[in-house]
Amino acid sequence: MVDTHAHLDDRAFAKDLDEVLERARLAGVQAIVLPGLNLRSSREVIALAHRYPGLYAAVGVHPHDARTLTPEVLEHLAGLAADPKVVAIGEIGLDFYRNLSPREVQVRAFRDLLALAREVQKPVIVHDREAHREVLSALEAHAREPGFRGGVLHAYSGDLEMAQKVVSWGYHVGLAGPVTYPNAHRLREVAAQVPLAHLVVETDCPYLPPQPHRGRRNEPAWVAEVASAVAQARRASLDAVASATGENARRLFGLPPQEGDLS
Repeated sequence: MVDTHAHLDDRAFAKDLDEVLERARLAGVQAIVLPGLNLRSSREVIALAHRYPGLYAAVGVHPHDARTLTPEVLEHLAGLAADPKVVAIGEIGLDFYRNLSPREVQVRAFRDLLALAREVQKPVIVHDREAHREVLSALEAHAREPGFRGGVLHAYSGDLEMAQKVVSWGYHVGLAGPVTYPNAHRLREVAAQVPLAHLVVETDCPYLPPQPHRGRRNEPAWVAEVASAVAQARRASLDAVASATGENARRLFGLPPQEGDLS
């Protein structure tokens, strides 16, 4: 399995990251992608990716921090993207739920970061909260431009119709802990009907723990619970879903063969 979204630079993991990674390895996790939230975080996840085999980084600015995206920061991110352990531009996107940066600032930052992804020819890791219409518009335009390399809508929260649109444009759907929640019927419909070749699984740890662990710090080992929920929705085996979503992630992010993974 590949956990395509884990915030292992978060202070929640400061005291026991080695143990967290060992539990992930024992659970069958082979690789983990760490998204950056701002320039500092992007540097931190690159450092972690160089320190631990099987970890890979993405660089970007989260919509909460969109007001920090200056031309100088964008230039620094472009330089960081050249690092061999950087596999994507992210976490980028729009968050109209909390609006910690003004909406117009978020939209401009998202546009500039999508352009950066095309410039450096990397896939994107997209945050979309209460902003489906605007995110879809930006992603459709992005997919038409030279340099487009796909991407993933992380912790997917849309419906099946929206998922089918983004898949048709060349994106992947990232399913996280909420697909395990009792009332998440819409997400399980997405898990069941989106082509398996366009699904990846993630934890978004330390956030969004799966149902058996709600109220606790999430961690990469529990991506197995997400894969299990997807397998149940598809009436498929866990091994089949774990293998397919892992290969999807490797293909999307250009991850190397498994010899260099956590195991």
